[in-house]
Parts: sequence; C-alpha cells; structure tokens
Amino acid sequence: MPRWQPNARERLERAALELFAEQGYDDTTADQIAAAAGLNRSTFFRHFRDKREVLFGGRDTLAARLAESIENAPASLTVLEAIEAAFAHVATDTFAAERRDLAPRRLAIVASNPEFRERELLKRHDITTAVAAALRARGVNEPAATVAAELATLTFSRAVAEWAEPGGAEEFPAIAGRVLRELHAAAATLR
Repeated sequence: MPRWQPNARERLERAALELFAEQGYDDTTADQIAAAAGLNRSTFFRHFRDKREVLFGGRDTLAARLAESIENAPASLTVLEAIEAAFAHVATDTFAAERRDLAPRRLAIVASNPEFRERELLKRHDITTAVAAALRARGVNEPAATVAAELATLTFSRAVAEWAEPGGAEEFPAIAGRVLRELHAAAATLR
C-alpha cells in the first residue's frame, strides 16, 4: 500500500460525518476520525485544527472567497449577477457534485447542537459582512450594499438546504441563481 493516498481532507471529512452521525459529535475523537479514514492523527491535524473545523472549515474562508469573487467580477455585471457569479465560483469545490451526499449529514449535525447553530449564524454574519464590503468596493452605496448582502446570505442558506435535499439533480450554482432571483422578485413586491 502506498504511503500517500489522494483526497485526505475529503476522506477525513467523510469519516468524521459518518462517525458524528453514528456515535455523536461529543463521543467522536480525532483519532477515531483519522483511523476511519485510513490516516493517522497528524494527518488529521494537518487538515483541521480541531473536529469542529470539519463541520465549518475556516469561518472566514467561504466569506472571503465570495467577497473576492464579487470584487473581481466584471464591472459590467449587475449586483445580482456579480453575486450569482460568486456563488458559481465557490461551488466548484465547496459544492461539487461528489460532495453533495455530505450536505444532509452536516446540516443534521449542525441542527442538533446549539453551539453549532450559533457558529452557523456567525458564519452567515461573516458572509453578509464580507459581501457588503465587496459590493461597496464595487461602488454600491448603502443601504443597497447591505440589503444585497443580506439577500445573498439568505440565498446561500436556502440554496444549501435545497441542494442538500436527497434526490436533487440541480447543481448548486443553478439553485443559488434561481433562489436569488426568486427572493429578489419577492422583495420587489413589498410595499
């Protein structure tokens, strides 16, 4: 057997989510996760600071990637088009089709733990803050930048939940684009 096998991070993530679902988050150790993935403890800690990071990654990573994508989007794009392009950009690895089966497990684990629900809210706040800053950098004034950022965060949450539904065939960028347009249209009807 070769010393190195590809996809260590994904193997660790899959093993962790399976163990969290089977025996609970609190009763699962980093050593168990590494062993279930066919790796050692040091490999686990090269990829994750702790087992919470398996669920959340770096809190600022997704927010920063969305913001960077919005800032770098062509100036000819509208605000909604820039947000939609950012979702498509982050989907290439975070929401790849081969990772779709992990999403329902992750959502269930997060929903079952008050600390994780709070951390998820902080992640959403980070997304809103980063997207609003990126939109302001593109010249979008307030309050439009904040409203669009809140819309992007709501879109993200709804799109992830829909993408995680078993049997879904639509890919994340298409879901996010559709949800963004639906929410924008709904907001336009408010008086």
